[in-house]
Amino acid sequence: MTLQLLEGGAAMAEAAIAAGCRFFTGYPMSPFTGLLEEMSRRLPAAGGVCLNAESEIEGVNMTLGAAAAGARAATGSCGQGIALMQEAIAEAALNETPFVVFNLARNQQDYFQATRGGGWGDYRTITLAPKDIPEAVEHTQLLFHLADKHRAPVMLYGDPLLAQTRVGVDVQPLDFGPLPEKNWALDGTGGGTGRSRQIWTWAMGKANDPGPGPDGHWRAIADKFDRIAALEQRHEESMVDDAETVVVAFGTAAKFVEHVVEGLRAEGHRIGWFRPVTLWPFPGAALRRATTGARNVLVFELNAGQMLDDVRIHAADRDAVRFVGGVSIAESGLSYGPLLDAPVIRERILGAT
Repeated sequence: MTLQLLEGGAAMAEAAIAAGCRFFTGYPMSPFTGLLEEMSRRLPAAGGVCLNAESEIEGVNMTLGAAAAGARAATGSCGQGIALMQEAIAEAALNETPFVVFNLARNQQDYFQATRGGGWGDYRTITLAPKDIPEAVEHTQLLFHLADKHRAPVMLYGDPLLAQTRVGVDVQPLDFGPLPEKNWALDGTGGGTGRSRQIWTWAMGKANDPGPGPDGHWRAIADKFDRIAALEQRHEESMVDDAETVVVAFGTAAKFVEHVVEGLRAEGHRIGWFRPVTLWPFPGAALRRATTGARNVLVFELNAGQMLDDVRIHAADRDAVRFVGGVSIAESGLSYGPLLDAPVIRERILGAT
């Protein structure tokens, strides 16, 4: 075990390289910039390519192209830049090109953007939201595996706390099991068939190779995302079995909530916490079980209430669901404000129960 004192962006870069990422591109937008800088420093020495793109649009499309050729590839930005990438992410989801997107938001938790997307067509994006840097190292490597496993773009959702905090972390390659061969990749070989490979968004094909057609392709994509929704739900929970109040939070905010809830439990309050690790697929069945018997289901997120919708859909009693988060922005405009202070979270929770 070798601990290194790393900023979160650098730790995620090291994890991506350990996972076999050999193509990375992006446009500098804080708090994503640190990850891009570390990849530009480290990736060439690992035999890879890192490019500073003209904009996020060029960057994500370069990543799509590298992934289509079979490379493990990734890109990223903050929320504003991810908005520019949505068309290409949708394109990749529908033509089944796997790569990783690092969505490192600035000053609010954009759950809608991460889980609903802004592209076109019927697609979803596996999204993991680590609560701290060691978990981000694991999730980064897991996401490369999930992208290849399901042939889909995937997302790591983070923020300034995840990207810019320094902690001691040990980055080691992780093995998540075997993966299917990339016999679809546009590597110039044709797979020995003598025919060129193609990657289609609507599977229209050539005159002599019509493929499944648009209806068949749509059904195959829809079935795949149904399978992903059933297979890839992840969550954490604690002290929910006898809880009268369950607090739901995600990402780095969940770590602050866990600390406050554990303190309240020690004082005798019957309270527990629930954290969706996958924002999509949302762990709805687990949340329903965790909130059975709870009189209060409190949603804490750093926005005006976005995950709130999914919690209301899946909680055992939707009438018990209340929002205790809010928008809280630092004076710099580049991080969170005082809403993450433990006394403030405690006051919000007790005031709602």
